[in-house]
Amino acid sequence: MKEKYYITTAIAYTSSKPHIGNTYEAILADAMARFKRRQGYDVFFQTGTDEHGQKIEEKAKLAGKTPKQYVDEVSDVIKEIWRTMDVSYDKFIRTTDADHEKQVQKIFKKFYEQGDIYKGSYEGWYCTPCESFWTESQLVDGKCPDCGREVKKAHEEAYFFKMSKYAQRLIDHINANPDFIVPVSRRNEMMNNFLLPGLQDLCVSRTSFKWGIPVDFDDRHVVYVWLDALTNYITGIGFDVDGNHGDLYKKYWPANCHVIGKDIIRFHTIYWPIFLMAMGEPLPKQVFGHPWLLQEDGKMSKSKGNVLYADDLTSVFGVDAVRYYVLDGMPFDNDGLVSWGLMTEKINAELANVYGNLVKRTISMTNKYFGGTVERSGVTEPLDDELKSMATSVYAKVAKDMDDCRISDAIANVFTLLRRANKYIDETAPWVLAKDKATMPRLKEVMYNLTEVIVICASLLEPFMPRTSEEVLSELNTQIREFGDLDKFGLYPDGNKVTEDPKVIFARLDIAEVEKKAEEIAAKYTVKEEKKVEKLPEITIDDFAKIQFKTALVTACEKVEKSKKLLKLSLKVGDETRTVASGIADYYTPEEMVGKKVVLVYNLKPAKLCGVESQGMILCAEADGRVKVVSPEDPTLPDGATVR
Repeated sequence: MKEKYYITTAIAYTSSKPHIGNTYEAILADAMARFKRRQGYDVFFQTGTDEHGQKIEEKAKLAGKTPKQYVDEVSDVIKEIWRTMDVSYDKFIRTTDADHEKQVQKIFKKFYEQGDIYKGSYEGWYCTPCESFWTESQLVDGKCPDCGREVKKAHEEAYFFKMSKYAQRLIDHINANPDFIVPVSRRNEMMNNFLLPGLQDLCVSRTSFKWGIPVDFDDRHVVYVWLDALTNYITGIGFDVDGNHGDLYKKYWPANCHVIGKDIIRFHTIYWPIFLMAMGEPLPKQVFGHPWLLQEDGKMSKSKGNVLYADDLTSVFGVDAVRYYVLDGMPFDNDGLVSWGLMTEKINAELANVYGNLVKRTISMTNKYFGGTVERSGVTEPLDDELKSMATSVYAKVAKDMDDCRISDAIANVFTLLRRANKYIDETAPWVLAKDKATMPRLKEVMYNLTEVIVICASLLEPFMPRTSEEVLSELNTQIREFGDLDKFGLYPDGNKVTEDPKVIFARLDIAEVEKKAEEIAAKYTVKEEKKVEKLPEITIDDFAKIQFKTALVTACEKVEKSKKLLKLSLKVGDETRTVASGIADYYTPEEMVGKKVVLVYNLKPAKLCGVESQGMILCAEADGRVKVVSPEDPTLPDGATVR
């Protein structure tokens, strides 16, 4: 019976199209899954999309779509990118799948009934992009410690999970299993920064938005993102809270490896194991927190026009060249860099000059000197021994690196052999041997050795560059070699014929042409400047002094029946109550407005809007198609305070 191997990626968030830094993870996990399949493992590879949360709700509203319509479209985009990059997953789960949602509700209820979850209220700082709550002390310069973006004060009723109940058990598990979290730097970070100082209870429900899985026994709440998203690794293979597990779960759990980005390692190595402990289920064997792929010229941004997407890169470089770059160019424990220029340099230096050049030269010389026939002559020299020794030992090195999640090192071992083969050509000088009939037998052996090395390398590189390996082996008129046979030299059929017209596997790229294409692609994503607003006539300080601004508290809010854009706000302005009609219904729900502090144009003449007498106007700011209510910086200012 084959040994099983279950590998997962973090599920991609459906807020927008993933850039190459996001796509890298799927390519990485795919290479690991393909390698294990080639080793004879029974592999199950799961990926998917994370589709709930406040950020999705807001994005959908801005797009004029329902959240489900929005995530359906983005999920399809992600699937298409995964397909383009030859990601060979076995299961694509969506957190909007009915069976997943049902199990999440049952898990939440189980935790509540066994006392792991309790109801309370949360007051702290919330980062919408990261879907994370933070205390004042956790903020960095007043901003989210994970992404560096703005946070906002939040107060709401919520359910909490008692993390401290399982903390010591998790600490003991990590100490007893040193490979549970890799690299070791990630393990040290989790232990020293989170577990050892003491865990805070985790917020696991929200009431301030609706786009989530409802808590079935308290419908004011939806399950908060991490309890929803993390459980996909078991719900996707048939986990059932009541114990009626599907065959896939019985077969594949616990997972062998969760492949996830270092930015979400905390959720996967602290929250997720504790959830599993609370369920009484085994923990995954390993969590690999891979580094980031960063833009050479800074953070990817549509406004800068420097966002790199996998489909755009493949249109210029090809699928396998992109796969090779991100896999080989990403160190085990440090961030990698990507840019059009860096990719061009690496493809030229390694894929064209080393790999493609070796294949082209070997096949061309075989055709030129022997009519395309590859034969052994038995005429060997000591020089051959080093090449053969390297060729028969390379698999063991690659396999060790893959077991250690050192994918870049694994590929580097194969390219060391390819470089050695190129050097072997220079050392044996086939063009010299071809000048003398007496040395033709030696030339046959040289060409055989080169062909055999290429077969070994192409077979080893297949998990990383599957299309290229297929093409190279087709050129050599042979099949991919089983990993179990890569410690043997001389299995290429004696007397076999290579193709008569060898292709250029990887052509050298012209950097000027690449840059031109890059500029054309970047232009698609560069945010165009908004049309400049016509400058109004200048006013004097006396004109400005006529306007009276006051702070006000929104105590109630409802939609205006006769309008799609207006909300009717009840404002507390000191001891006075006012009604204001504001055209912000496309950007805020009535529930979101209640409790907000706003700035009111206090002495504006009342006007009737769709049957509502509006006694003033609240200030808003508009940019990039979004409207935000202007609020006083200090939320503790009394209602009715004069704004100067």
